[in-house]
Amino acid sequence: MFNVIRKSIQWGNETLTLETGKIARQADGSVIATLGETSVMANVTFAKEPKPGQDFFPLTVHYQEKYYAAGKIPGGFFKREARPSEKETLTARLIDRPIRPLFVPGFKHEVLVMCTVLSHDLVNDPDIVAMIATSAALTISGVPFMGPIGAARVGFSNGAYVLNPEVQDMDKLRSNPEQRLDLVVAGTKDAVMMVESEAYELSEDEMLGAVKFGHDAMQPVIDMIIDFAEDSAKEPFDFQAPDYSALYSKVKAAAETQMRAAFAIKDKQERTTAIDAARTAAKAALSEEELASPNLGSAFKKLESSILRGDIINGGARIDGRDNKTVRPIVAEVGILPRTHGSALFTRGETQGLVVTTLGTGDDEQIIDALHGNSRSNFLLHYNFPPYSVGEVGRVAGPGRREIGHGKLAWRALQAVLPAATDFPYTIRVVSEITESNGSSSMASVCGGSLSMMDAGVPLKAPVAGVAMGLILEDDGRYAVLTDILGDEDHLGDMDFKVAGTEAGITSLQMDIKVAGITPAIMEQALAQAKDGRMHILAEMAKALTAGRQEFSAHAPRIETMQIPTDKIREVIGSGGKVIREIVEVSGAKVDINDDGIIKIASANADSIKKAYDMIWSIVAEPEEGKIYTGKVVKLVDFGAFVNFFGKRDGLVHVSQIAKQRLKHPNEILTEGQEVKVKLLGFDDRGKVRLGMRMVDQTTGAEISDSEDA
Repeated sequence: MFNVIRKSIQWGNETLTLETGKIARQADGSVIATLGETSVMANVTFAKEPKPGQDFFPLTVHYQEKYYAAGKIPGGFFKREARPSEKETLTARLIDRPIRPLFVPGFKHEVLVMCTVLSHDLVNDPDIVAMIATSAALTISGVPFMGPIGAARVGFSNGAYVLNPEVQDMDKLRSNPEQRLDLVVAGTKDAVMMVESEAYELSEDEMLGAVKFGHDAMQPVIDMIIDFAEDSAKEPFDFQAPDYSALYSKVKAAAETQMRAAFAIKDKQERTTAIDAARTAAKAALSEEELASPNLGSAFKKLESSILRGDIINGGARIDGRDNKTVRPIVAEVGILPRTHGSALFTRGETQGLVVTTLGTGDDEQIIDALHGNSRSNFLLHYNFPPYSVGEVGRVAGPGRREIGHGKLAWRALQAVLPAATDFPYTIRVVSEITESNGSSSMASVCGGSLSMMDAGVPLKAPVAGVAMGLILEDDGRYAVLTDILGDEDHLGDMDFKVAGTEAGITSLQMDIKVAGITPAIMEQALAQAKDGRMHILAEMAKALTAGRQEFSAHAPRIETMQIPTDKIREVIGSGGKVIREIVEVSGAKVDINDDGIIKIASANADSIKKAYDMIWSIVAEPEEGKIYTGKVVKLVDFGAFVNFFGKRDGLVHVSQIAKQRLKHPNEILTEGQEVKVKLLGFDDRGKVRLGMRMVDQTTGAEISDSEDA
């Protein structure tokens, strides 16, 4: 019934297996990839005809993590996988980015890729497995795909690169000083197509070495997919790229002069208006058939690309007048919003981010329900890209894949310099509102995020800046690397290469390549040029702020931490939470306690923090023998007085220890409720507290000797 084809290789420390022919046989391509005991099914389908008038390539990638894969049931009230998690969205982007440029130019048929995690061994991350499964499914589907691609994760520990480190190693990246890198690289046999990384101040050479290591490590996977496809691939889909050379010639003749004049305008909005006008004027010279052609958009894009790229590659200035290495003018400002905990406005040319930092307590941490277990995050970064930032009218909805992806990139760049949670016990939320955009808004979020956190008093290890690099690569081998690219240079260029870091090294690298010809020499030049750009931006940021402020905003909470013995946690919480609720109500502070006995006390009022601290301390602390305390008489008996002297602890002052002179009864000089000063003399055989008054000056609290007069 089944024609199962299976191939396996030893890859690193695990066995990698590809299988097809048994499941999802009606898909154009279906492959289950297994690494260790992590399995992902990738299914590819594509339309056999393009939609009428379709003028773009409609590729959709979905990645789904099924909780049953790890033997779990989804948390919350709705016990079903619903909207994509952040991890699922980011992985879908991770798969999309390296495969999109590899479809044959001109192919505009709808393509759907669906990846489903079927099994997760909690060791091998499913994202790499999903990328490999997708590559194999596309390769055998018959779709015009110029692959296959391979993928690998690279770690960097104790000076050595590690292939596909375990999930738990990557989860503990921030707390493990030995593990300094989490890098995902994808590419073809000859070229790197995509890089995504989180790093801890790696040098340019170390980062480039990691990319090369990952590309070399994926070669056996690519060879395996080719071998697999030889036995299982369907007949290639009969597709001929459309020839629109005649249409292009006509568009060029009608629009080139006006289009060149439009690209000479430096202001983005004016340039966009002029380009639209040039398009409109050119359309007047076209026939109805030519206007209805699905290749009309491609013809205009080719013309725009030839103008922008030709000027740069031939040594001319870029469209805003800069040379290839100059960063746009920068203005960095901090403290611009009066009620926020920290704020910054970072403007670079026509790209601007208003970035705000809010400090919270442990209650504000993000709870993450993932396949490999639940976790909490005390650093959040949210990126918003409203339509007005590019002068457009558009529908405003929840965060899309762009917002989630750009926000995560900025998060990766900044988290490497955060203080340890034990040193700075706050939850940090950074929100980047992109108010203007003309290229590299994610890097503006990095720069603004660094400044706003320092404005809020976060003691960052070092400021972080980011810059986006571009590439123009011609068929004859000539190329130009561009620093701080504009939106048009990204759209019409061959590379989007974002680098963020401190003066000491790189904290994040993201690279997307649109051509299969980038060489290590080009990457090396891009990294070196990016370093120069980053240093320039850091110097401009330093004009506003160079380190975290010493004082918090008056509106930010203060948090004090204390460590108590774990066997005292029950006493602080009390039966049914009675004690801790009383502490919160009386002090007015927020109190969080974890299983390790770490207590965080938060309030904007220092007196509230002190009151809560003292109340907790009185519960957990043990009285010290020989120390003098202030207490209150709670009961008088014939043989002495019981005094409450330490939290809820009482002790006995024997009648002989009350005063120098002999007393018949304690009530001769004491009354219930009277405040007295006592010395802890010790504990009797039964653990009862023995106190004394006669050796303490009741006015000053100073200790006096028995030889002195009472």
